[in-house]
Amino acid sequence: MGFELIAWVALRDPAGRVLLARRDGTDRGDGLWNLPGGHVNDGEPIAVAAAREASEEVGALIDRLALRHVGVQRFDLSYPSGRARGFNFFFESHVWLGELAPGELTSELGWFALDDLPSDILPWLPAALAAHLVEGRFWVESVG
Repeated sequence: MGFELIAWVALRDPAGRVLLARRDGTDRGDGLWNLPGGHVNDGEPIAVAAAREASEEVGALIDRLALRHVGVQRFDLSYPSGRARGFNFFFESHVWLGELAPGELTSELGWFALDDLPSDILPWLPAALAAHLVEGRFWVESVG
């Protein structure tokens, strides 16, 4: 069991909705909605990883200075492919360039209100979004 660092970006439109991407071709949560995000590369600053993942997965070009760090989630979870443990780092941005479109490991995009998220979403994500974007809590733990 390795230790993972994951960077996620909540792109927000003027109405406060969040952009979600449907996962495609992944070993965890394939077919489910999630935020653009992924693994932090060795030696890569976490905000740079968040901006890179948003570009790769949804075409959003984000200056890392436009990212607001909104929270951290420790996770220790079981998946059919094995156990995963590490930290999720959540960022928010209201500013980006580029044409939003499905990219790597993504089949479609959609804007969703935080109180009307799709049912086919990564199971832990609604609670994390509520904690970090609605309640303003910085630290969350998910174990199971």
